[in-house]
Amino acid sequence: MAENRFAEAAGTDNLLLITDSYKVTHHLQYPPNTTTICSYFESRGGKFPYTVFFGLQYILKRWLVGPVVTKEKIKEAKDIYHLHFGQDVFNEEGWNYIVEVHKGYLPLRIKAVPEGSVVPTRNVLFTVENTDPKCYWLTNYFETLLVQVWYPMTVATNSRCQKEIIAKYLHETADNLNQLPFKLHDFGFRGCTSVEAAGIGGAAHLVNFQGTDTIVALTTAKKYYGCKTAGFSIPAAEHSTITTWGPEGEKEAFKNMLDKFPTGLVACVSDSYNIWNACENIWGDQLKDAVVSRGDKGTLVIRPDSGEPKEIVVKVLNILGEKFGTTVNSKGYKMLPPYVRVIQGDGISYETLSEILEFMKENLWSADMLAFGSGGALLQRLDRDTQKCAFKCNYAIINGMEVNVFKDPITDRGKKSKRGKLTLELHNNEYKTFEEGSGDPSKDLLEVVFENGHLVKDYSLSSIRNAAEIDLVKNPNK
Repeated sequence: MAENRFAEAAGTDNLLLITDSYKVTHHLQYPPNTTTICSYFESRGGKFPYTVFFGLQYILKRWLVGPVVTKEKIKEAKDIYHLHFGQDVFNEEGWNYIVEVHKGYLPLRIKAVPEGSVVPTRNVLFTVENTDPKCYWLTNYFETLLVQVWYPMTVATNSRCQKEIIAKYLHETADNLNQLPFKLHDFGFRGCTSVEAAGIGGAAHLVNFQGTDTIVALTTAKKYYGCKTAGFSIPAAEHSTITTWGPEGEKEAFKNMLDKFPTGLVACVSDSYNIWNACENIWGDQLKDAVVSRGDKGTLVIRPDSGEPKEIVVKVLNILGEKFGTTVNSKGYKMLPPYVRVIQGDGISYETLSEILEFMKENLWSADMLAFGSGGALLQRLDRDTQKCAFKCNYAIINGMEVNVFKDPITDRGKKSKRGKLTLELHNNEYKTFEEGSGDPSKDLLEVVFENGHLVKDYSLSSIRNAAEIDLVKNPNK
């Protein structure tokens, strides 16, 4: 029952209804004697110079694998579309053909770059083509659904670009990159548009990092990418668990955190009233012995949660340095004792990371002293245009003749699409898309991942993480 409720979160589990309205009429619009339609997906540019390809496998497993078309679904769709359009434009005959001839399996072939691939923009990422000439109309019927790969792909890209920034400052100011996987923690669950979105976006972040508070990201990664435990978290306070003690009880609230979680990492939000008093007088004086006594058995992570991030972080570090002492690492940057650290979880984005880390560096603090939590900017402050994602027809067979299909609007040449048969190849270690059949199919990096209703490739999160790993981790001595 719970599984059915999850599956019908959008009010339907009927694949025939998972499209834009106008696509229901498109089977009537192609040229006569069309037998093949091939379309492709790409990032036409955008905020980041590359994309981390991730999330197509989720869509395939969730919606397209298996006998997904039935007589009952056809009847439901026919009734809904008749009311929706006020006329009969639904391709009942075509869908019945798929049930009768293909037993409800979709006669489509999808080829894609391996998940986790880091591909510069303006390259083909996947193609879709019908495998039955009578189902030419099927290819673009699923554009709506397949283009939604833009979301996990863009989250994974955004997350990886932030990983590159953090790694750069760790490389410059820390002894090693050991803590990098836990330096950007996902705080984004509550800011997502739905539970499903949080699962998909949260899993995309876990391609690059291992810290998350978005639990549905773990279940999504487990179900669709075979990862037993994709991310980790620690006990942490929120404002309600501190402020219910009242201003006069803040010290006791803090002490309670240390008492209840005597070992391991524990995070405590400390700006409920006066972050400076909390750091200097409560943590740094009244509870100092309790913090110090944790030694190497546990670490207190102090969390400021308001104010100008870079100013707040450095001032908090300076106070803690005065109270708990500092050492200097091999790069010449200040380190707090291992039992105290800081996490900044407010105002964190791709744009603010460098500001904070650069200001820390200017004040001679190692980036190792700070972790980040990000919510809306990690999972939600993105859209399809962030990476200008598009799905366009590039090839057709009409009257037995091959046709190179494209668009090239005079009002926006940036929307010019690719034409003809496409291959994605590596030339001089750089990705390049070849058009109009000019490439070498034997060198094509696009692999068949779905064919005639069956999943052909099944990528693990582990393999995706390896493929998406940043260069500085792969070659730290470069």
